[in-house]
Amino acid sequence: MATEEQSEPMSFEVNLELLDGYRFAVSFDPEGEPELFMDEPVPLGEGNGPNASRVLASAVANCLSASLLFCLRKSRVDVKSLKTTATVTMTRNEKGRLRVGSIAVAIDPELEGDISRLGRCLDLFEDFCVVTESVRNGLPISVEVRQPAAGA
Repeated sequence: MATEEQSEPMSFEVNLELLDGYRFAVSFDPEGEPELFMDEPVPLGEGNGPNASRVLASAVANCLSASLLFCLRKSRVDVKSLKTTATVTMTRNEKGRLRVGSIAVAIDPELEGDISRLGRCLDLFEDFCVVTESVRNGLPISVEVRQPAAGA
């Protein structure tokens, strides 16, 4: 029986720079990928881009969509189109702080030809979605606020 080897941890950086108000430019590693602009909705920001909750929902929905699409294509199922909707429910925690309470994802593929392998993909694709499984199972997040040197 083959054992699955765990490879070295991979890492990448995402860099944010405050532009004005609550609007940030997000640049990705590797360089050359298009920047993303994020902003908080009115009245805090001006709504000139998605906020973090929307980007999180987009990441979950995109990861699931790409994972299903990969499996379908690998199984030689003809995918004519694929549309995905992520519905986020915001809740408040015991301290009254706003939180992402849940994300419900609905994927609507339009398939042609032999779709007999669809069931196998439906059984597998979620497990291969890096983002969804990380968020679903919780992941450690460390935070460091670097203090500027005195007089800066």
